[in-house]
Amino acid sequence: MPFARPTLSQLQTQALQDMAAALQGSDPLLRFANLNITGVALANLLNLVYGYLDWISQQAVPITSTGEHTAMWAALKNVFQKPAEQAIGTVSFPGANGVDLPDGTPLTRGDGVGYTTTADATVSGGAVTAPAICNADPTGQTGAFGNCAAGTTFTLATAIDGIQSNGTAATAFTGGADIESPDSLMTRMLQAYQNPPQGGDTQDYVTWALEVPGVTRAWCNPNGFGVGTVVVFTMFDVSEAAHGGFPQGTNGVASGETRSPDTATGDQLTVANAIFSAQPVTALVWSCAPIANPINFVFTGTGGWSAATKAAVQSAIASVFLQYGAPVINEIPLVDLSLIESEIAAISGTQGFVMTSPAANIPNIVGQIPTIGTINYS
Repeated sequence: MPFARPTLSQLQTQALQDMAAALQGSDPLLRFANLNITGVALANLLNLVYGYLDWISQQAVPITSTGEHTAMWAALKNVFQKPAEQAIGTVSFPGANGVDLPDGTPLTRGDGVGYTTTADATVSGGAVTAPAICNADPTGQTGAFGNCAAGTTFTLATAIDGIQSNGTAATAFTGGADIESPDSLMTRMLQAYQNPPQGGDTQDYVTWALEVPGVTRAWCNPNGFGVGTVVVFTMFDVSEAAHGGFPQGTNGVASGETRSPDTATGDQLTVANAIFSAQPVTALVWSCAPIANPINFVFTGTGGWSAATKAAVQSAIASVFLQYGAPVINEIPLVDLSLIESEIAAISGTQGFVMTSPAANIPNIVGQIPTIGTINYS
């Protein structure tokens, strides 16, 4: 039977009643009596003690722990908060052949974000291409701001004779991620307690992928490209939010994998390299991005819906897809329409709507993940 913690009012009443019973003829219930003030003060202090004991009980088990105590419980399972990571990519600038672009050259993105080249490069064929990294956030909290698409405008922060100051990103800058949120750390910690390592089972690959900074969701498809292969799908819902959360790069294997020439790039390579050091040596692991599977929706009975209501409906659909959409079918084979309808029905002002399309539950398809297509209201 759970312990019933007394309320502050109950503690105050009990303290005053005890004083009245112990001191015959006294009246501690008088508002300004010394005994009244003393009793109330003692009850307030005791209430703080009860609160502290409640807090201690929450930190005593992983599932209700918070803050640094969550981190300590997670550390017992070798789960650690993922740090912020900076985006890396390459930049290109026109110039005169033979001119050097030194390592450490400061760059500025079109919106003012700073980058730095990470290796020496020389102009050849009228242009120079050099690797670069986004400058770190001094607080160590963010990094996703450094991700950007190929073709993004860059300028040299310091002039170099023989190289034009205006250039572009030759490849997408990927890998930037903010520090892991407490909720994400809690989720990974509980997964570690519930799924002890099995030497390379399906959940192990998901766990390894989720340890990569920026990865928010992961799935494993055993034998996805034939016997002996393992396909790992990932999503970067926060760091690649500008691209719908989809990894930016090309699918493939780790850079150290010699059994396949299809080396991944970008976000997929980051995941593949992270898994490579932990995976069983016999598995040929592919790191892949899911393909978007747009689902169109048609609603009737929505004539009175405001723009805010429609935005809330779209958010509700996205929330269901986030939780139940998957590029594998071994765990969740489909997204039930009833889940979407119940989420929408919980939104104020949506009474009376009818969802006429899709007309059946949405199946999860291997390699694809459901996304919101068009939404028509009438």
